[in-house]
Amino acid sequence: MDFDLSEEQRLLRESLARLLADRYGFEQRKAYAREPDGWSRAMWAAYAELGLLGLPFAEDEGGFGGGAVETLLVAEALGEALALEPWLATVVLGGGALRHGASRQRRAALVPAIAQGSLLLALAHTEAQSRWDLHDVAATAKRDGEGWVLEGRKLVVLHGDVADKLVVTARTAGDRRDRAGIGVFLVDAAASGLTRRGHRTNDGRRAAEVTLAGVRVAAEDVLGDPADGLPMLERVVHEAIAALAAEAVGVMAAAQKLTLDYLKVRKQFGVPIGSFQVLQHKAADVMMAIEQSRSMAMYAAMSLEEPDPAERARAMSAVKAQIGRAARFVAEETVQMHGGIGITMEYAVAHCMARLGVIEAMFGDAEFHLRRLADAGGLIAA
Repeated sequence: MDFDLSEEQRLLRESLARLLADRYGFEQRKAYAREPDGWSRAMWAAYAELGLLGLPFAEDEGGFGGGAVETLLVAEALGEALALEPWLATVVLGGGALRHGASRQRRAALVPAIAQGSLLLALAHTEAQSRWDLHDVAATAKRDGEGWVLEGRKLVVLHGDVADKLVVTARTAGDRRDRAGIGVFLVDAAASGLTRRGHRTNDGRRAAEVTLAGVRVAAEDVLGDPADGLPMLERVVHEAIAALAAEAVGVMAAAQKLTLDYLKVRKQFGVPIGSFQVLQHKAADVMMAIEQSRSMAMYAAMSLEEPDPAERARAMSAVKAQIGRAARFVAEETVQMHGGIGITMEYAVAHCMARLGVIEAMFGDAEFHLRRLADAGGLIAA
């Protein structure tokens, strides 16, 4: 298998790296975090100009026709910069639901606005009782003529406080934990009956609690089959897991670089602490964990092409388990090697630790996916 990048992919990686090096230093990032949205609208416009926001969408719909490898490159670069902007929420999660569930006419109407940076999306699926089970849905959707009426409450909606439209899961039939009877709906954030309460997450990003009280949704805004939307949602989450794996590699690489620089300048007993053999061994272990994670991120990107949902789910559980354990290990080791300064939010490695912790928790932590993988018979079925 050829792992070499094409000329277009190399140009994408290099262009994004230059942009982030010039405009996303740690002090600049802290300034962006203090902006009203908690991220930079100017950087969002720069991403649009570079083509990042329309990357995975078809060219005839206003996108750039990119695939899983391009998404991997962008996610890793944004992870290394600890970027705060809602790229995952809009392009991968919300955008993924549009790509897999919306009609061609609806995509043609919305994708250009996403690509230009004028339309923000968010996925609202988590509920108080659901934890990481996508099929645990208590919010309801009832038919009202040609449209639907939604009732319910969603929690920790990533960037839901600024999204222009929300992709919302709601039950159209069955009991709360049934896999069938789940619909996916595109809801205008300004719709009557929809309220949002924004808050910060542990990694300094933004999320929202969303309440739906008699929110009306038109028939054209049903994404996929309203009686069986779960398979489409699971595919979107698989794509998000692959993007998060790549982002985690970027964050871990940033933590490693900070740590190696620190080991060279911090002195104890008159010599750099990087000369101590025990810390050299720790640094080597961190490097190995990152390289293993990089391989798993590549595996995740390749596995997205798997047509069998069960096989794809096994692959993503394996990826999430490995990435989650590596993320925890790298965060702990790099912070430990920094000593006390490593846990202060005035220093970048603490932000790496916070982001890696959130990445591990999103869509199921390592233990959750290990159990799921074991229940499925392992990565390679007997």
